[in-house]
Amino acid sequence: MTTESVTKMPILYVPHGGGPLPLMGDASQEDIAAFLTRIGPSLPKPEAVLVISAHWETDTPTILSVANPTLLYDYYGFPEAAYHYDYPIAGATAQADRLSQLLAVQGIEHAHDNSRGLDHGVFVPLMLMYPAADIPVFQLSMGSHLDPLAHIQLGQALSDLRHQGVLILGSGMSFHNMRDMMAGTSNLQNAAYARDFDHWLVDAVTNESYSSDERKEKLVHWSDAPAARFSHPREEHLLPLHVCAGAAQLTAAHLTFHEPVFGRQVSGYIWRD
Repeated sequence: MTTESVTKMPILYVPHGGGPLPLMGDASQEDIAAFLTRIGPSLPKPEAVLVISAHWETDTPTILSVANPTLLYDYYGFPEAAYHYDYPIAGATAQADRLSQLLAVQGIEHAHDNSRGLDHGVFVPLMLMYPAADIPVFQLSMGSHLDPLAHIQLGQALSDLRHQGVLILGSGMSFHNMRDMMAGTSNLQNAAYARDFDHWLVDAVTNESYSSDERKEKLVHWSDAPAARFSHPREEHLLPLHVCAGAAQLTAAHLTFHEPVFGRQVSGYIWRD
């Protein structure tokens, strides 16, 4: 396959919601579910999807390349039906091999996993985006060190997959303070904190006046942003965005989702260029 014969695929960073709630018709997740249902058909159909999920961390970046992946129900406390979803997707083993080659060229040590299931950061958005289960999927773990620069560099290393029909999908949440979200939405000061961080993040990711170096500087030092640690006491749900930004070579993204979830502003992004 030549790169000229394949449409350059976009890159997405999406909110995957709370556990399986977007699949369950939960009122708090209606906007996320509607967005994910709408965004899939609006894109060129990929030959495969690579997902970087907030719910898989390893010491060494690890590629999941299973021919027939199962689902990993990595949540608890939901109705029994939430543990019986069926998404008979095929694994993207050829594309996983290509990803391994790209990482090796950049000198990035990595590992392979041939047994893990797809966590809910993968199957929840994909069941809504591609309900026919007709697009192969593979996954790349995040580093448990949670180093923002390393995740940007990881994205830069895999950027060429865009030219090979692969949709790169970062799956997380741009606001992820679970204690605050579970406490209810009545705290107006906390809502203001969330908006402050969201305003900073939207600017950092979408402002076309920033050079790639300026954007990198902002994302590497994201924890200096207003209300950063309130919005992300632990940053595993933010860093899939760093991988996406790196894969886009730190160009400006466009805002695709911008709605309150559990009363806190949440955003999603697409890179088309």
